[in-house]
Amino acid sequence: MPTLVGPKGQVVIEKEIRDRLGIATGAVAIQTLVGDRVEIRFIPPEHTESLFGVLAHHARPGVAVEGWADVSQRAWEVAAKEKEASARIARRGQKRQPRGRARREP
Repeated sequence: MPTLVGPKGQVVIEKEIRDRLGIATGAVAIQTLVGDRVEIRFIPPEHTESLFGVLAHHARPGVAVEGWADVSQRAWEVAAKEKEASARIARRGQKRQPRGRARREP
């Protein structure tokens, strides 16, 4: 649907287009001249609603400050055991060559 350009160069974007693109009041319009037409990109405004609790169903129960030392210690112990296990596997994969002899390629 054609629209008229206002005296200040303003153009109304049709409601259907605004709805489909999610253009809300306060969005920033970035205009670029592309050949003989204008391309407009919209950056949405900052949200004004609270996001508190949005991810609550993904969160695990927290640890009280008093229990943090125990949790931290257990985490370090698990990490150390994992590192030792991977080092053992790596050592098993290496075949030691006798010193002073050249390695023969098959």
